[in-house]
Amino acid sequence: MGSSSQPAKASGTYRIGGDLQVDRLGYGAMQLTGPGVWGDPKDPAEAVRVLRRAYELGVTFIDTADSYGPFVSELLIREALHPYADDLVIATKAGLTRSGPGDWRPVGRPEYLRQQCELSLRHLGVESIGLYQLHRIDAKVPLEDQLGELALLQQEGKIRHIGLSEVTVAQIEAAQRITPIVSVQNLYNLADRSAEDVLDHCERHDLAFIPWFPIATGNLAKPGGPLDAIATGHDATPAQLALAWLLRRSPVMLPIPGTSSVGHLEENVAAAQVQLTDEEYDALAKAA
Repeated sequence: MGSSSQPAKASGTYRIGGDLQVDRLGYGAMQLTGPGVWGDPKDPAEAVRVLRRAYELGVTFIDTADSYGPFVSELLIREALHPYADDLVIATKAGLTRSGPGDWRPVGRPEYLRQQCELSLRHLGVESIGLYQLHRIDAKVPLEDQLGELALLQQEGKIRHIGLSEVTVAQIEAAQRITPIVSVQNLYNLADRSAEDVLDHCERHDLAFIPWFPIATGNLAKPGGPLDAIATGHDATPAQLALAWLLRRSPVMLPIPGTSSVGHLEENVAAAQVQLTDEEYDALAKAA
């Protein structure tokens, strides 16, 4: 269990790819950018404080992407945390290009993915990336070409493990026939469990499941709603309960709540210490 000074430790551990051990409650660095995930944050110093505080609180898994900013998030991570602690795993992604705020377009051409990997290595200040994720499968490029290039980068020692994002079970299986996949990052939260079959597949095959947008609660948090009632009993917020529910849902679950404020970060990480009873867990699952 985590100490009060490092609450993230209470979330338990998971070994990504069987060898990269992380505390299960991580941090997603998408919000450390300007509006529309574009450009610099309005308070870069606070962004640096958030990243340093996350590690102080016991977070050892930070998820980012080349497209956040673009590159702003990776450069802030380097500024805040380089040289990196031995137990810190930084995961990044490539495969979505940006042409402006809120605009995202898949590009999976091998030469593009290679370029972005080289840039991420430079921006993060590392010789190898622990977990490198294909941010989206590009329908215009054969999957063998996209993942084949990542496998080459892996053979060259530039990345350690390969992950996928926003995929179906069939796509995971197709990818596994090309190269070993260790993680999947899909939209999943208490209010939107449309990726349930993907989560079940990950659990059966011991793949890390990284739910993005993990603390969406929909109408569940409204006054008198199920989250509201249980939250009162735990002296917790609905967002903390949503994270506690995810951690309880599966041992392969690695939630990565993101925020640009230290106060909100501390609240999110404290969720690792919320212990739901079986009845509470089931009530929240049924309510959604």
